[in-house]
Amino acid sequence: MSQKTYKIGEVADITGLKPFVLRFWETEFPQLVPVRTKKGQRLYTDEHLCLLSTIKTLLYEEKLTIDGARRRLAGPDREATVLRQVYDELRDIRRLLDDGDRPRFGTS
Repeated sequence: MSQKTYKIGEVADITGLKPFVLRFWETEFPQLVPVRTKKGQRLYTDEHLCLLSTIKTLLYEEKLTIDGARRRLAGPDREATVLRQVYDELRDIRRLLDDGDRPRFGTS
């Protein structure tokens, strides 16, 4: 496997989710299928992390139900959801950069 993979504990730390939530979401979202080792250990990829971030946004920030989030991920709105998430993240980065406490580079 040439792609970087993460164990469930690492993913829990990265996403701020509990491992039992990750395991539950695997049963609820057909798109979320981590690779399994011979010993049954879950291995998540960067694509899984992106999907988990999207699911977390849909459930925790947009307050959708699991069924609503599942439909949003499966439907034509999938691209709009990802674009909205990227836009929100870029807006947050811009807000950090526009913070007056930080020195600006290239200005006098």
